[in-house]
Amino acid sequence: MPRLRIALVHDYLVQDGGAERVLVALQDFFPEAPTYVLLHDPERAHPQFRGRKIISSFLNRWPGSRRHYQWTMPFMPMAIEHFDFTGFDVVISSSSSFAKGVIVPPGTKHICYCHTPTRFLWQERIGYVNDLPQPAILRTLLPPLLHRLRTWDRLAADRPDILVTNSQTSRERIKRYYQRDAEVIYPPVDVERITLSKNHGSYWLAGGRLVAYKRFDLIVRAFKKLNLPLKIFGIGPEMQKLRALSGVQTEFIGRVSDDVKYKLYNDAIAFLHPQVEDFGITAVEAMAAGKPVITYGKGGGAETVIPGITGEYLETQSWESIGDAVIRFQPEKYQAERIRSHAQTFSNQNFQARLTHYLAEHMIA
Repeated sequence: MPRLRIALVHDYLVQDGGAERVLVALQDFFPEAPTYVLLHDPERAHPQFRGRKIISSFLNRWPGSRRHYQWTMPFMPMAIEHFDFTGFDVVISSSSSFAKGVIVPPGTKHICYCHTPTRFLWQERIGYVNDLPQPAILRTLLPPLLHRLRTWDRLAADRPDILVTNSQTSRERIKRYYQRDAEVIYPPVDVERITLSKNHGSYWLAGGRLVAYKRFDLIVRAFKKLNLPLKIFGIGPEMQKLRALSGVQTEFIGRVSDDVKYKLYNDAIAFLHPQVEDFGITAVEAMAAGKPVITYGKGGGAETVIPGITGEYLETQSWESIGDAVIRFQPEKYQAERIRSHAQTFSNQNFQARLTHYLAEHMIA
């Protein structure tokens, strides 16, 4: 591949999720490339970003912006457009919301790994408003703002020269909301770092960012009724609500390191994943440990979990369906080696091979 000057762009580094793992992989590909972000909070971002060349927007200097980044949302389109990419040959954005809207100079190629159309503007727009806390005035003022942002977002989706995405689910959403097609390259999962476990485990496990759409509320309701041991790792705005709903055998682990998380997978009975995800990295991580996954058979779960072999599908997205699946669960029917073998489909090596080939074909085309 010819030597090109490359810049990376990401929405913001104030949390740790699947999108951030893709960014880490891109930084490993292009270690000399600077990474432009709207906001950067080193304390809340993954430790892997320490020592990287991170360039933040002017929003990062506003008091309280990194802790309460949602309040800067009206200014994010302006901030992302303010970055100057003069002198770069290629800009690669990793976007779940605003990063795809960067403006690049003529002659500069923009390739966007679009994880999903912006959730709170499209598929989750109604729930986003309804879940807002008091004061109620926010529910009145927010819809007009979201409408304006949705118009900007739709126009911004036309700016990248090429779109790549993380699943067929996201590809269909991109077609629906942006009227564009995208190449599917599944995101990287650290399969190699996760050891295979053959024990049947002593507790049920769930985890990730504790946000409303991931439906941890259904899990804790089910396990309060079942009175079975459940562990949940991760932090997020739903933590207090989930604690209030949970039973005495539910334990909230909080934020964990990767090593602790992988150990949690090893000692679990199975992993619970009732949400509709774009892809769902935690489910694949659990399978890398040889653990079955009980998931809702839509979204990313339908692309990563094979019923009867690597897990099961819930009949409905409800606490009753979760409880029924747990009661009927038969650990002896699953083969840990076969589950892990399937997870290796989504390994770092496979991601790197596909993305390297794709970038080599399109960066100078």
